[in-house]
Amino acid sequence: MRPSNDLTPHARIPADVDTPDKIAYNLTARQLAILSVAGVIGYGIVRAVGDLLPPPVLVAILIPVAGAAIVLALGRRDGLSMDAWLLAAVRHTRSPRRLAPAPTGTPAAGPGWAPACEPPVVAVPVLRLPATAISDSGVIDAGSHTAVLVACTTVNIGLRTGDEQAALIGSYGRWLNSLSGPVQIVVSAQRVDLSSHAHRIAAGAQSIGNSALAHAARDYADFLDDLAARRDPLWRTVTVAVTATGDTGRDREVLRRAEHAAAALSALGAQTAVLDGGRAAAVLTCATDPYTPADVTWARALPDAAVTGTGD
Repeated sequence: MRPSNDLTPHARIPADVDTPDKIAYNLTARQLAILSVAGVIGYGIVRAVGDLLPPPVLVAILIPVAGAAIVLALGRRDGLSMDAWLLAAVRHTRSPRRLAPAPTGTPAAGPGWAPACEPPVVAVPVLRLPATAISDSGVIDAGSHTAVLVACTTVNIGLRTGDEQAALIGSYGRWLNSLSGPVQIVVSAQRVDLSSHAHRIAAGAQSIGNSALAHAARDYADFLDDLAARRDPLWRTVTVAVTATGDTGRDREVLRRAEHAAAALSALGAQTAVLDGGRAAAVLTCATDPYTPADVTWARALPDAAVTGTGD
């Protein structure tokens, strides 16, 4: 039992650290600009046709303008402001539908046995990925900055005492305060393949000389098979992306920051590891294709094939 004076620490962590500052009337500068432009447009309409139209008609003209301005300024969808969401929608509709990874040039849009197309030929733009190269040490070149991935496990503080929880939260806060550049923490869940693990246990049970241990191993394999059939087990991964900018020495700097992050998080009780080039490439591959290689129900495009959409 915990002592009666052992209080669980509570810390308020704001989730809106990226929220723009409020300028006036609890509105941001972007919202004030949208409403101001709408007000200028409405004033211009009143000055231009206010004396020529009856008041009901003038109000009917101004209501859509005011409604559109209010929706743009105050509306939100998918976590974005309405103007940013509409801008992203316009960019998406105007972006090409055919992209292909082509580091050595744009490949042909059709197969090799197909006859050559007569002009006009639809161009296939090159698919530009954020990461352009990954070194053997794990440094990911993203153009304007570099990044290194740090894999770590979670820490369960629910069963810790209040003093221990306060110490862990304080250590985590000191690491956050020590950051001198952007850091992204990604928590993801993936399916666990218990069937293959159960098969390995059942195969290993045949070589066990003790009959009781062999029976226990086979029983454990059956339990894993039953669990895989009845449930959808998941395992959680935590990846910390440490970044650095600059023209010179940024590779060494980002590696130093990654080592510092791994050491600071390992002090909390988590198992950490700075990923090298191969493991970093594997993590990025799983992020873009989260399904296991044995899952053939989802269609995949070959590396040199064009990725097309439904539109032109």
